[in-house]
Amino acid sequence: MKPLEGQTALVTGATQGIGRAIALALAEAGAQVWINHLDQPQAATALVARIASTGGRAYAVQADVAVPEQVAEMFARVLAEGELDILVNNAGIILEKPFLDTSEDDWATLLGVDLHAVYRCCRHALTHMQARGSGSIVNIASELGQLGRERYAAYCAAKAGVIGLTKALAREFAPHIRINGVAPGPVDTPMVSVEHMSEAMIARETAIPAGRLGQPEEIAAAVLFLVSPGASFFHGQMLGANGGAWMGA
Repeated sequence: MKPLEGQTALVTGATQGIGRAIALALAEAGAQVWINHLDQPQAATALVARIASTGGRAYAVQADVAVPEQVAEMFARVLAEGELDILVNNAGIILEKPFLDTSEDDWATLLGVDLHAVYRCCRHALTHMQARGSGSIVNIASELGQLGRERYAAYCAAKAGVIGLTKALAREFAPHIRINGVAPGPVDTPMVSVEHMSEAMIARETAIPAGRLGQPEEIAAAVLFLVSPGASFFHGQMLGANGGAWMGA
């Protein structure tokens, strides 16, 4: 029997990169997967078909996680079909800009997607999970929320907030609901792609013990572990799938 057989998962930002890899990994482990996307119906449909072709079950659900009403509608649709066992908050955006050039709108937009949406989705999921007495949430943060980086103040602040939120919620909702996170290092995705990097940037991103960028499937493996029965003693942990970029306790 597959480890997630009979469970239902919702993955935000699931049509490309890390989110897509997570959706595929959860489906392969037996979960029914809801694939959240924003204006990417073709990519979502293709992923649903890919999962179905291997005997899995998946559904697409469009919602802008930065808009409260759309998040509420998304959860209403998912829960109308049954229980929700797993939530993976993966949707995110990035902004490289000098701090003094970062406008109020820039700040609000990035935190709206990268932090406020995580709060919002956790709130909906935890209302349901608390009532049923079980569930697992994984929040995708970043090594930059631990390290900091010049020209990425908004992103670093948001991801540091995700880390703090994860730990606080883990304490509040334990032991029956497990809440953990993954803080990836540089990963070869459409958002951070070698194809769009200068040689200097590639050298910087790969100047870590692993000596390379990570792959989406490596982050997905960490998520799969955290939501699996084998991680039953994990509460409030932030797995550093980062190639050694951050080695803090």
